[in-house]
This record gives sequence, C-alpha cells and structure tokens, in this order.
Amino acid sequence: MAPLTAFRRGTPGAVLTGTAVFGLLLGWATYALHGMPPLVDRATNSTSTWIIWTAVAGALIRVRWLAVWGGALMMLTTCCGYYAASTLGGTFGSGGLGTAAVWAAAGLAGGPLLGWAGWTVRRARGDLRAVAGAIVAMVVLGEGLWLGLGLRYWGTAAVFLIAGALLAALLTVYLARTGAHRYWLCAALAPAGGLVFYLAEKSILNGLIGSV
Repeated sequence: MAPLTAFRRGTPGAVLTGTAVFGLLLGWATYALHGMPPLVDRATNSTSTWIIWTAVAGALIRVRWLAVWGGALMMLTTCCGYYAASTLGGTFGSGGLGTAAVWAAAGLAGGPLLGWAGWTVRRARGDLRAVAGAIVAMVVLGEGLWLGLGLRYWGTAAVFLIAGALLAALLTVYLARTGAHRYWLCAALAPAGGLVFYLAEKSILNGLIGSV
C-alpha cells in the first residue's frame, strides 16, 4: 500500500520513492515467479508485463512531468529488482551484466513514454488520449507477434494477442465513456503499433542482447 499512498500524496519525493519501491517489488516478483506453469512463467518473464505496470504507475500519478520521470524510474528499478533477485538466487552469470545494461537502457528509453501514456489516458484531453491508449495496448500485441513469428511459441502468442486485443477494446470503451475525442483511434492504431513494436524488438533489442 505504501506506493499507492505515495502516489495519492502527490509530492515529488513521495511519488518517486513510491515508484521506486513499486518497481523493485515488481522486478523481484517477476523473477520469483519463474518456474511456474508455462503461461504464468511467460507472462512474468515478458517485456509487456513491466511496461503495462509502468503505464499503470503513470496513470496513478497526478502530475504529467512526474509521470514521465516516474516511468523512467519505474523501468530502471524494476530491472534492478529483477537482477538483484537473480544475483541472490545464484542465476546471474558472467554474461548477465551486459544483458542487464541493455534492458536498463531500453527501460530508460521506453519508461518515460509509457509513464506519459498512462497519465494521458486517464488525465489528458484531446486526440492524444486515444493515441496513448494505443501505445499501451500495442506492447502486448507486439510481444504476441514476437512470441509467434520470432520464437514460434504459437500457443502462448495466441494468448498474448487475445489479451492485447481485449486491452485495446477495453481502453477504447473507457475512452469513449469518458468523452475522449476520436476514441476509436485507440483500436485503430494499436495493431499497427504492435507491428512496429515487434519489428523494433526483433531488429534492435534482440540484436543488442545478442551482441553482449
């Protein structure tokens, strides 16, 4: 409850501290859940899990610039929590430092965008709300494409794609009910964004991880 209380208080120090704690706990939890049934294991060991919770954190923060900075901090501390748990669990090998650095850099690049997206969906006005909703949904769709086209895990990929489609639909309904302009852009842009996310993960992120 401490992170949620910090978000409600709204002071920058409390918000960023709460975000850091939230991230550390999320990273630790996603490592601890490894070895569960395949679908649970895949859901915890996924890019979209960290990203969705970063968007949730952004939605809970009242001030836009804090949501942006909080998104970066959230992704960084989630990475730190995961690899700290990996170190204590004895699974952090000699090659892990390079991989951790790539994920940390990716989090610092994408975290502000997702923090902004969460804040925008809940608190902003205008067409950007629908675009932000598409950004949140596209990461699940993109990872579904990666699991299917890249890794050939078609059963798990189907679950991610269905979850991403449902998330896009729910966000579209939420935006419509709250009076967002052109709310339908969320559903229209999410699939295209998912393809872009898949291509970025395939060509950039996977290449960086393979080189370390």
